[in-house]
Amino acid sequence: MNTERYQRQIVLNGFGIASQERLAQAKVLVIGAGGLGCPALQYLVAAGVGSIGIADHDTVEISNLQRQILYGSADIGLLKVEVAANRLQQLNPEVNFHLHPVSVDKKNVLEIIKDYDVIFDGTDNFESRYLINDACALQKKPLVFAAVSGFEGQLAVFNVDDENGVKTNYRDLFPVSPKPGEIPNCAENGILGVIPGIIGTMAAGEIIKLVAGIGKPLINKLLHYNLLTQEQYDMNISPSNEYQHIVSEADFRNRHNENVNQSYSEIDVQQMNNLRNHPSTVIIDVRERHEFPRLDSAVYKQVPMAELESFASTIIEQQNIILICQHGIRSVAAAEILCRKLGETKNIYSLKGGISKWRQYFLTTQHEQ
Repeated sequence: MNTERYQRQIVLNGFGIASQERLAQAKVLVIGAGGLGCPALQYLVAAGVGSIGIADHDTVEISNLQRQILYGSADIGLLKVEVAANRLQQLNPEVNFHLHPVSVDKKNVLEIIKDYDVIFDGTDNFESRYLINDACALQKKPLVFAAVSGFEGQLAVFNVDDENGVKTNYRDLFPVSPKPGEIPNCAENGILGVIPGIIGTMAAGEIIKLVAGIGKPLINKLLHYNLLTQEQYDMNISPSNEYQHIVSEADFRNRHNENVNQSYSEIDVQQMNNLRNHPSTVIIDVRERHEFPRLDSAVYKQVPMAELESFASTIIEQQNIILICQHGIRSVAAAEILCRKLGETKNIYSLKGGISKWRQYFLTTQHEQ
C-alpha cells in the first residue's frame, strides 16, 4: 500500500493508518453500476478499498450519460462492468476488481455476495431491493441502501447492530413489496443527474465509515434528501413484526418463488417476434403518446395506461396480447390489469426490459419513425 496516495485522509484526526489498513483489507460489492453505483465506486476506489466487486449485466446507453459519470459516448454498447473497471483501475491500480456481468437474481445472489464484507445496493427496482435485502439478512451482511427519484434521495444502513444490539433491514421499513409497475422507477419518473451523484457519494461515505470504524453510520436510520430545498432529515427505523424473518436458505428460496397467481408471461424480443407473425396477435404500446422512440402505429397499437381499462372493456379479437413500454415496468402493470379484466380467455405477455433493452431490434426492423 502506497501511503502517500492516501496521505490526506491518513492525517485526519480519528482516521490514521489503522483505518487505512482496514480499507485496504476490505471487500465491498457494488450491485448496480448506474447513477448511484458510479460515484460510489469512484470514491471507494480513490479511498483505497482493497477489493471491489461490480455486479451489473447492462451495457452503456446514451440515456445513461446524463448521470452515470464513469461512461462516455464512445462506451455506448459496451458492458458497464468492464468500462467501469477499466476507468477505475486507472484511478487506483492498487485496487483489485471482481466483475459480475450478470443480472443479480434469486439463483445467484447468495453465491455472489458471500465473499464480500459490505454490500451496496445501487439498483433501481423493488424486486432487486427486496432480493438483495433478504440475501444480506440471511448471510448477516452489512447492507448500504440508496434510492433516488426526481429531485430526492434516500440512504440507510441495514443489518448492523446499533449500540443496543438492535439491527433492522429494508423489510422493517417496507414489509411488503409493491406490485410490479405500481411505483415508477427513475426511467419512468425521471431523475435529475446530480441526485444519484450526491446520494451515491454519501453511500460511499457510509461504507467507508463502516469499514474504517469511524463516525456514526446511518444504522437503523433512513436519511431523506431534497435537492430543491437542500433540506434533509432522518427517521429512526425499528424492528417490525409485520413479516416473517428469513432464517434459512429454504425460507429465502420460498419467499422469492411467490408468483403462483401470475397469469401472464414475460418474454424476450425473440419470443415477441415469433408471436408477432401469428395471425391472432396484437402488440400494444402502453406508453404515453409523447414518448420516444415513436413506433409504427401499423404494427404497434398505442393504448396509454390511462386508457387501458376502457380498452379492456372493448372486444379484443386477437388471442395473443403483447404489452410493451419503455422499460418493461408499465407493461407488467398493464398485463395485471388485462389479466383481471379478461381472465384466462387470452394469452397475455409483457416484453421484459421494454423498448430500451431491445432498442437495437426496433431500430434494425425499421419500426421506429
